[in-house]
Amino acid sequence: MNQTISEIDRRLDQLANRGEGRTVSQVLAPLDELARSSSNLVVQRGVCFEVEGESCEIPAYHFTGPKGGDDRIRVGLFAGIHGDEPEGVRAIIQFLSVLEQKPELATGYSLVAYPICNPTGFQANTRNSRSGKDLNREFWQQSIAPEVRFLEAELSARSFQGIISLHTDDTSDGFYGFAHGATLTENLVEPALQAAERVLSRNRREAIDGFKARNGIIRDSYPGVLCAPPTVRPRPFEIILETPQLPPEYLKAAAFVMALQTILAEYRNLLAFAQNL
Repeated sequence: MNQTISEIDRRLDQLANRGEGRTVSQVLAPLDELARSSSNLVVQRGVCFEVEGESCEIPAYHFTGPKGGDDRIRVGLFAGIHGDEPEGVRAIIQFLSVLEQKPELATGYSLVAYPICNPTGFQANTRNSRSGKDLNREFWQQSIAPEVRFLEAELSARSFQGIISLHTDDTSDGFYGFAHGATLTENLVEPALQAAERVLSRNRREAIDGFKARNGIIRDSYPGVLCAPPTVRPRPFEIILETPQLPPEYLKAAAFVMALQTILAEYRNLLAFAQNL
């Protein structure tokens, strides 16, 4: 029998209290259990690689929603690229748990989620990987980091129509987002921020994280962040959602989950509108 969302929350709270003693397998165990009894959720074990003699992998979780058209919309969800940002990891686990109970929320979608993209940093509770690299500055820079090479291969092979990354900002006093890629991306970020505002305030400063911002939306970015291959055309929508660090973890995860649900609904509506023009 599938676990309830409240049961998964309780288990995640217990693991959070263990601090650096957490392991990737322990944290992702609720998803593995869901997948064993699910007709929608499937686990893909990541390619194993070694970091300083330790075997690591980046698992992926595929969620297939009810059929909603000829071709499913392919979206990738990424979290834990900075190992000291557990809120996004928790949010993806919760989000997939919500979809398992309400699969209609993902009608027409094929989602691939990578909850922990930096397994050594996550286990050590450090921003960088064990090799000392900030993995979110390494993409499409001819990086030798095995985590980046694996994720680049996934991004190339899967041809996502949308990419959403979850992060935590310890310098922000509110929720905000980066809008990249397709020109319609900002039309997805604004409703997502509105949804997140139900539980967290929005950062409305004119400058956020060193970038010019408008109503909590940034169009610029750091080089080397996780994104689609540079040569891909047309560009997918690429969204980075950032939660402030200070609020309770359950509120941060809730804001992410609300934002993710909203993005799926809004993008599906945008595609339907475009087809009817």
